[in-house]
Amino acid sequence: MKLKTRLFSRPAMDGDGVNIRRVADFNRLLLDPFLMVDEIRSDDKSDFIGGFPPHPHRGIETFTYIRKGGFEHRDHMGNVRAIRGGDVQWMSTGSGVIHSEMPLADANDGLHGFQIWLNMPAADKMRPARYVDSTEKPQIRYPNERGASFYPLAGNWQFEGRELDGLIDGVAANGAVADLSLDADGSAGFALGHRGFVGAYIYQGALMGESGQRHEKGEYLVLAPGDIEFIATEAGAGVLLFAGEPIGEKIVHMGPFVMNTEEEIRQTIDDYQAGRFGSLELPK
Repeated sequence: MKLKTRLFSRPAMDGDGVNIRRVADFNRLLLDPFLMVDEIRSDDKSDFIGGFPPHPHRGIETFTYIRKGGFEHRDHMGNVRAIRGGDVQWMSTGSGVIHSEMPLADANDGLHGFQIWLNMPAADKMRPARYVDSTEKPQIRYPNERGASFYPLAGNWQFEGRELDGLIDGVAANGAVADLSLDADGSAGFALGHRGFVGAYIYQGALMGESGQRHEKGEYLVLAPGDIEFIATEAGAGVLLFAGEPIGEKIVHMGPFVMNTEEEIRQTIDDYQAGRFGSLELPK
C-alpha cells in the first residue's frame, strides 16, 4: 500500500442541522474524479433527525450507501424509495435534480451512512438526470480466509483474483466504490494497477501502512495504483474503497452545483431560481 497523500475528515453540518464528518477537495482535485465524502454516524437522533429537505444539484453524481438505519429518498422525477442498511443509491444529476433525503420514521437504532460526490465530465453535465438504487438486489459479501469481507457497491473490482461487479454500474469516470471489513490483523488484496485513481477512507479501526505506520479512523488515503494489500491492525478496520479515472477538467463549485465555468454557475443559479429544475414538496 504505497501512500501518495492523505486527507482528514472534519466535523461539519449540512441539511437541516445534520452532523457529519466530511472529506472534500474542490480546489486541488486530489480525489478526481471524486469530490467529497460525507459520513453520518450517530446513535443520537438529534444529530440527524432534520435530514436533508428538498434541495437542488447540477453537474455531479451522488452515491449514497447506508450501513445502519435509513433514509427515504424523494425527487422531482417521481422516485420515492426507502434506502436501508446495505442499500445504495446513485443519482446522476446532470442538468438538474431536486431531491430530499429524510430519516425513516422506524429507524430507531441510529444511523451510519455515506454520501459520495463524483464530478461529471463537461460533456455530460447537461444530460438528463438518472436515478438507480439497489433495494431489489441481493446483498452479496465476499469473504476470504484472512479475515476480510468485501462488499462491492459500484463498478468493477478485482478482489483476491476474482472479478466482481458492484450493485450499480455506469457511474461517471468508471467510478467504483466498495466496503471492506477486516478482522483484527486481517488482510485483503486487490489488483488496481489499471486504475487512474485509488483511494481509501477508514471509517473504523486502523490500517497498517508502509514501515509500520498506522492510519486511523477518519483518514482518507490516496494510494498509488497497483496490486494493493490492505492490512488491519489489532483493532480491525472498516474501509470504504474508491477507484476511477481522473477527469482532469477545471471546475467551479458553488454549494450543490459543480460546473466548469463561472458563466455556467451563473446560468445554473438563474435556471434554479426560475423554476427550471422542477419542484418537490414533502408530504405533510
